Amino acid sequence: MTTALPPGLETLDFHFTGTRAVPPFAPVLVGVVGSGNLEVLLEHGPGGDCAIRVQTSARGFGAIWQAVLDDFHHRHALAGVRVSINDMGATPAVVRLRLDQAVRELQP
Repeated sequence: MTTALPPGLETLDFHFTGTRAVPPFAPVLVGVVGSGNLEVLLEHGPGGDCAIRVQTSARGFGAIWQAVLDDFHHRHALAGVRVSINDMGATPAVVRLRLDQAVRELQP
């Protein structure tokens, strides 16, 4: 079987304009990288954008990631946040769970 994707991790970058400014915060890490799971790291970022970088072993699912992250942005609209996701094949439901879990850690 031949694939058009090179072997290894795929990196996907997404940028959203946020409306919910988040004051500076200590980095937040939830989840664990492992078979069928992922970790999410939230860090304070410059400006009013929410930048999301996904590194995933499940290559070729950019459209699914776009849909999941569009939903995340629609629900949270974070501004001034950088999100790093390290994925080992998590389902969209697990991705949503981990993202929501990380955002809850931002609550005072």
